[in-house]
Amino acid sequence: MTEPPFSIGIEEEYLLVDRETCALVEAPDGLMEACAAELEGQVSPEFLQCQIEIGTRPCAGVAEAREELRRLREAVSRHAASYGLSPIAASCHPLADWKKQHHTDKERYNDLDRALGSVVRRMLICGMHVHVGLEDDPLRADLLAQTSYFLPHLLALSASSPFWQGEDTKLASYRISVFDNLPRTGLPPQFDSWQDYHRSTEVLIETGVIEDRSRIWWDLRPSSSFPTLEARIMDVQPRMEHALTLAALVQCLMRMLWRLRVRNQRWRLYDRFLIGENRWRAQRYGVSEGLIDFGAAQVVPFPQLVEELMELLQEDAAELKCLTELARAREIAAEGTSADRQRAALAVARDAGADHEGQMRAVVHHLIEEFHADL
Repeated sequence: MTEPPFSIGIEEEYLLVDRETCALVEAPDGLMEACAAELEGQVSPEFLQCQIEIGTRPCAGVAEAREELRRLREAVSRHAASYGLSPIAASCHPLADWKKQHHTDKERYNDLDRALGSVVRRMLICGMHVHVGLEDDPLRADLLAQTSYFLPHLLALSASSPFWQGEDTKLASYRISVFDNLPRTGLPPQFDSWQDYHRSTEVLIETGVIEDRSRIWWDLRPSSSFPTLEARIMDVQPRMEHALTLAALVQCLMRMLWRLRVRNQRWRLYDRFLIGENRWRAQRYGVSEGLIDFGAAQVVPFPQLVEELMELLQEDAAELKCLTELARAREIAAEGTSADRQRAALAVARDAGADHEGQMRAVVHHLIEEFHADL
């Protein structure tokens, strides 16, 4: 069997904040125009006017993706700075009120607003998507089912949204709670084949419920635009190097599952009910608590899970030249996610005597610093 390219593409959504007040700010027209002129189709407005989205070109591996992400992040930051603004890469703004935001006046977003009402207007959230090049449709369908087992692991490592409208939600990823209110979200269904997937989703298109498969927002989906599988479950990462670690994990997981397929093997398929429980644990705890090992029938601490992943994916990381990036998952498991670091930044401000709003602003300043740490 010919080995797929396993190329990767990364999409990230950022929030724009005032560098002084830390408040959300709608993107000025000049900012979007300047970014678009420099980045040539790799930047676009998002649903809300305070958001901006970037996307890398298809990259052979993580090293190439690093240069792409650095270039894109640096350009957005530089143009935003000329307006006294900064991007932050966190999945929720600690203080902002979704009711005070306005959606971008584009036909696609106007249609979403009409179709989904206040549910979509609450989408003051940002995510990170990783595409992996798999040109064979039956392979995409096969890996769609198997990769689902690992989606909670990716969510736990990515958690960056503990705060919502000025409150600590006690969750590591509150973004998932907001996003799950949309239809056609969550874990992907299990399909028997590519034909089964295509037939099921075609029903919604033929009946006019959705215009195309881009309106399906599962945690993992076959892209409707590219010959890829697209992992969408992850919170966006304040630090670029952590984003690259997650991209490396997604890439290596899909290559590992392809290896099994070549040997006429496959990862065991578990009921979505069970995987959903691990998804909840990842959403609630991040890496501070473990996930369920269904074979062993016990909760396994997250650092141990990461060690098992490192062993499982070592061959693939070596082949894909991302051993260093993959190994950084150990640091995240041991030291905590962005959600943990945000809570630590708040605690420092609280201990220094800051009031509640000051504590939240300290979190935003922390996120601004982290965005620029790896540039």
